[in-house]
Amino acid sequence: MSSDSDVSLSTYDESSGSKLAQKAKEAPFVPIGIAGFAAIVAYGLYKLESGGITKMSVHLIHMRLGAQGFVVGAMTVGMLYSMFQEYWAKPKP
Repeated sequence: MSSDSDVSLSTYDESSGSKLAQKAKEAPFVPIGIAGFAAIVAYGLYKLESGGITKMSVHLIHMRLGAQGFVVGAMTVGMLYSMFQEYWAKPKP
């Protein structure tokens, strides 16, 4: 009985890096969305520091919309990709 529990517990001893890699394989557009969000936030901080002529609130609204748009776009493309994989690219029996 103890040998069965030892085998099943060994499968759960994964590092956080391997879990992240496995999740990225299952849903490849999630890391892309996160990276795009981070890039837009970094660009917004750079533009904010360089001193534009727009008000702070307008600048923050534009950056929020850009970041949200990128994430929603990545999620939509990921969903379409998974639908394609599941329904059209599936080999016929």
